[in-house]
Amino acid sequence: DHALDMTVDRSPLRGTDRLARAFARAREERRCAIVIYLTVGFPDRAASHRLLRAALDGGADVIELGVPFSDPMADGTTIQRASETALREGITLDDCLREAAECVAERDATVLLMGYTNPFLRHGFERLAERCARDGIAGLIVPDLPAEESAEVDAVCVPRGVARIDLYAPTTPDERLARLLPRSRGFAYCVSLTGVTGARSALADDLAPFLARVRARTTLPIAVGFGIGAPEHVRALRGLADGVVVGSAAIDVVQRAAPSEREGALRDFVGSLREAGRS
Repeated sequence: DHALDMTVDRSPLRGTDRLARAFARAREERRCAIVIYLTVGFPDRAASHRLLRAALDGGADVIELGVPFSDPMADGTTIQRASETALREGITLDDCLREAAECVAERDATVLLMGYTNPFLRHGFERLAERCARDGIAGLIVPDLPAEESAEVDAVCVPRGVARIDLYAPTTPDERLARLLPRSRGFAYCVSLTGVTGARSALADDLAPFLARVRARTTLPIAVGFGIGAPEHVRALRGLADGVVVGSAAIDVVQRAAPSEREGALRDFVGSLREAGRS
């Protein structure tokens, strides 16, 4: 008789599978997936740890953890200031990786790291991808690394199931969409406007045609970010996008609240976005 194989696969769910699960759950519930960006270390080290949980309690489907950097070129004033605060707190990429890993282990959360090339390069791309895979971190967003220059990162991320999320703008021509979207993983991150991050009062007029161009070229979920900051924005995107990415507005909510009320304010804000995305 053959001995019964009692080996159990305890490896974490692959990042691409975590993202697919998060968007599938939202789709089953007939609503937009809510992706919340928070800078690690803002407004301070201890508070950011609690705010991360508050966002999940409010119903965030995906957490995008910002790695503070001295020159965040894609970010507007709100996130720049949050990054400066975090750097003064001494936050490093290692801190961000630990925070993400704890969140995955504690909540089975879907967590992305959003950061710039230099800290990731200094850490080592392969070492970074290995840590993400080991700890169940779903993927990376690297806004200053064009897809055409990302072969070194993809070579270590793709075999490990770690998604490198590409960003697409309304100015992206059809030829580039057709070339890059088939190679995208996780979801297609569509920037709602040209320029840097930051909450806006209204969505751009050319957003719907842009999303239609992307939809025609991929079966991945589409998430819209940059300038998404209010429930009415989420309502306007129902039926057009599968998810929304909210960063500056979430940080603004934290900044405006009294220290004792920050977690509740963020939780309620995320809840309002989630409800607005329900069809």
